[in-house]
Amino acid sequence: MAFRNETRVTHFILHGLSSNPDLQIIFFVLFLVMYMFTVAGNLLIMITIYVDSHLHSPMYIFLSHLSFLDLSFSTVTVPNFLVNFILRRKTISFNGCLAQVFFLHFFGGTECLHLTLMSYDRYVAICNPLRYTTIMNKRVCLLLIFCTLVGGLMHGCGQVFPVILLPFCGPNEINHFFCDTHPLSVLACSRTFISETADVINSGTISFLSFTVLFVSYIHIISTILKIRSSEGKLKAFSTCASHLVVVTLFFGPLLFIYMRPPVTFAADKLISVFFALVTPLLNPFIYTLRNEEVKKAMKRLGGRKEEYNSTCGTFAAENKSLQGLDSVAMFGSWTTASRKKVDEVQGMAVKNETGVSQFILLGLSNNPDLQIIYFTLILAMYLLTVAGNLLIMITIYVDSNLHSPMYFFLSHLSFLDLSLSNVTVPNFLLNFLLQSKIISYKGCIAQVFFLHFFGGTEILHLTLMAYDRYVAICNPLRYTTIMNKQVCFLLIACTLVGGLMHGFGQVFPVIQMPFCGPNEIDHFFCDTHPLSVLACSRTFISETADMINSGTISLFSFSVLFVSYVHIISTILKIRSTEGKLKAFSTCASHLVVVTLFFGPLLFTYMRPPLTFAVDKLVSVFFAIVTPLLNPFIYTLRNEKVKKSMKKLIGKKVFSLHININ
Repeated sequence: MAFRNETRVTHFILHGLSSNPDLQIIFFVLFLVMYMFTVAGNLLIMITIYVDSHLHSPMYIFLSHLSFLDLSFSTVTVPNFLVNFILRRKTISFNGCLAQVFFLHFFGGTECLHLTLMSYDRYVAICNPLRYTTIMNKRVCLLLIFCTLVGGLMHGCGQVFPVILLPFCGPNEINHFFCDTHPLSVLACSRTFISETADVINSGTISFLSFTVLFVSYIHIISTILKIRSSEGKLKAFSTCASHLVVVTLFFGPLLFIYMRPPVTFAADKLISVFFALVTPLLNPFIYTLRNEEVKKAMKRLGGRKEEYNSTCGTFAAENKSLQGLDSVAMFGSWTTASRKKVDEVQGMAVKNETGVSQFILLGLSNNPDLQIIYFTLILAMYLLTVAGNLLIMITIYVDSNLHSPMYFFLSHLSFLDLSLSNVTVPNFLLNFLLQSKIISYKGCIAQVFFLHFFGGTEILHLTLMAYDRYVAICNPLRYTTIMNKQVCFLLIACTLVGGLMHGFGQVFPVIQMPFCGPNEIDHFFCDTHPLSVLACSRTFISETADMINSGTISLFSFSVLFVSYVHIISTILKIRSTEGKLKAFSTCASHLVVVTLFFGPLLFTYMRPPLTFAVDKLVSVFFAIVTPLLNPFIYTLRNEKVKKSMKKLIGKKVFSLHININ
């Protein structure tokens, strides 16, 4: 009984997945991306099914509840892991650890039973189709869901109660990234045979019950399917069960390995835990519903957009039968500048009398469906990271008075501009993919051109302003606070916004003057001056020249200020005698130089040349419109000690007090 005299453990230390700093960063990024996908996918399904009355059938009600369980299951462990990485803390309180064990097994047990319930639903649908609506009525569905929740509650209590009875007096280091029964039993100060046996019995009971129902259900389902005479009927019947079988395999496989064995520590346990705690909840929405035609139609109704594909080119061809051959080519995206000039030669200026284009069709990044899915996944992941990173920086700098200096004030505004620049193009691209629609209205297209160049031009001038700020900080450190006072900072930012506004109007005004009468297919994933000039029905020499002058002016001004600033900065740094002093001074400019290179390089390639169509243009546009706004937070601040301390003060002491012990 000597153990009882020891000091009781008040908190535990979670070792995480790896002690290697490089691997920790990789795991953090992967977890963050997967968790954001999990949240977005499952929330989208839940909202769609709740809002659309067409999906208020047992199958979709169960799918909605599965999404809720997947989301809850991931939320038990992943946010704590992510916050621990950001705050450089690995501690979790004793009560927080027990809460994590309980909710992990409550939601996990409920999902086991819910997947079993879904197999019963498929059994009734296939084996008793005529009585399906009678058997699986609303009251029965709610009662069955309630039973799964009660079963999950009993399982959670059954798992956490033996852990509560275990004495813990040290060590307190858990070789895992979350609290669970097996890692905790290793740390107990007494024998754990009873708790381990209770653990196996509890897990075995729920597993045996689930597998029995699953086995019986699928025996009847397969027997019924084999009796169907037509191959098409068999495939159709089996397709309603295929998704469920995949999810059951993905969920039960790792769980059986983890819990249906003695609690011996295996290195592979952590990765398998990642699979059932994060990967399966991420995959379930895609396996079940995101490629489901009925759900996609419901998402279209939810978004308030209709499937309309009324090409203006068709009207143009009908009214100009002499050009029918050329217009039919245009409808398939092969209308070239040469063919348009040939039409102008034949018809003269007759095209000006045609009805104006009221909408455009964005062809996107690729016509290949497989590549489209890859692009959608990558761009969604990058966009979610962009939003999270930039919002976190803006909130941290706004809340913490220690960061109310010109440098961090400008960084906050840069995050706002990065976020705004991404919002101009990316949400429309993602929504078009989900709704299987490529249409954008004429006014929407013009608005996109304006805001793209307004925020882009403002960011160019803002990066130039930040170079001047570094010049003052390094070349005039004693006068820095006097020169860069609050009033001057606001005035300089106002000047960048006015400059961006002028640049935006300068880019969009020539586009408004262009006549568009067909074709209306833009070979890009957003509206911009170059792709639109190719579609104009008149010569575009004046607008192209104005575009070049506008872009050239803002680029020349920015490069002049950047060049002069860095000549003085480098000159001052070289005068510093100590190597440490030189490195410290240069480190304050290194991030800015990287961002300037990443931002200006693609912009110069895209806008400082004649508007010829290059296939690589799309990927270059992705870089400056999506990748750079994503990278800026990481380059500038997320690895900055001062900002990280501010994030700890902002997040750690309040929001995550239940999970993290911050002393």
